[in-house]
Amino acid sequence: MSNDPSPAPAPTPATPATPATPPRFDTKIAVLLREDLEPWQRLNVTAFLVSGLGTQVPEVIGDPYEDADGVRYLPMFRQPVLVFEGSKETVTAAHTRALTRALPRALFTSDLFGTGNDHDNRAAVRAVRTTELDVVGLAVHGPRNAVDKVLKGARMHP
Repeated sequence: MSNDPSPAPAPTPATPATPATPPRFDTKIAVLLREDLEPWQRLNVTAFLVSGLGTQVPEVIGDPYEDADGVRYLPMFRQPVLVFEGSKETVTAAHTRALTRALPRALFTSDLFGTGNDHDNRAAVRAVRTTELDVVGLAVHGPRNAVDKVLKGARMHP
């Protein structure tokens, strides 16, 4: 038995086990942007689009974060969000394919750049027939192969 009054060393945090391969998700979250958008528009549209998915597909949201000091942060998606770009025709075709596959989706139309609030955004979309929407961005979630088919013709965003 030791009479040493010095405190025991603090335990070292365990290093989390690293899987041999990264997880492969059965689903995919993807954002498709029209290639003619300005850089600020691409960022703004992406932020708006992904905000809708978690409300309708809650299983894509992970657990809240907490740092070593116990400060909590909001939960985020549990899987990567892949961002693609394409021509106006590619985005329009993807919108149609997302509708026919009934995938959870969010859209951003060119009219929304001229509005300043949620009420006016919804009114702007409601005023245009589905086939006449000028879609500049689309977010979809679903089985990997279904999302891949929706994105046919698109390329990864640079």
